[in-house]
Amino acid sequence: MEYIMIDAGHGPETAGKRSPDGTLREFTFNSAVAQTVKRLLVAEGVSVHFSHDPHRDVPLHERTSKANQLGVDAFVSIHANAYGNSYNEANGIETYVYPTGSRDSFLLANIVQSSLISAVQRKDRGVKQANFAVLRDTKMPAILVECGFMTNRTELMLLMNKAYREQCARAIAFGILCYLYNK
Repeated sequence: MEYIMIDAGHGPETAGKRSPDGTLREFTFNSAVAQTVKRLLVAEGVSVHFSHDPHRDVPLHERTSKANQLGVDAFVSIHANAYGNSYNEANGIETYVYPTGSRDSFLLANIVQSSLISAVQRKDRGVKQANFAVLRDTKMPAILVECGFMTNRTELMLLMNKAYREQCARAIAFGILCYLYNK
């Protein structure tokens, strides 16, 4: 059986992680998508663990330590993006990997990115590299997915929409399953 860790990025009280007008907390989007991804993967026989907790902000080192201790097959962190603190035109979907990440990290990132772009028809910002703790400190293939910008009025409306959240979750789950069955 395959084991995946899903991370609803940040936490319910993480400062600054909300839309400019405060109508959306990033964790609200992240955790809703994470729940649906879990449901979809479990239905396909994949064991899913969460690194986050809906009642507290889990420190990054706790998230990565848990993934490493469990020895999961992949770590997927789900996010809503932001550019600055006010509304602007930045938009689209991007997926991150650690610069010296494994071949499997890049494979997983490319599959999930393609799946998301196909499903939600937003601008393709591509697979990018970053020195994020959840990518750097995990010992398994790890990606961080940004599903749209809270600082873009159009994408904010999408991020708050149940149907869009479902589309994102289905695309992420599909990408994970494609990765698992083709690696």
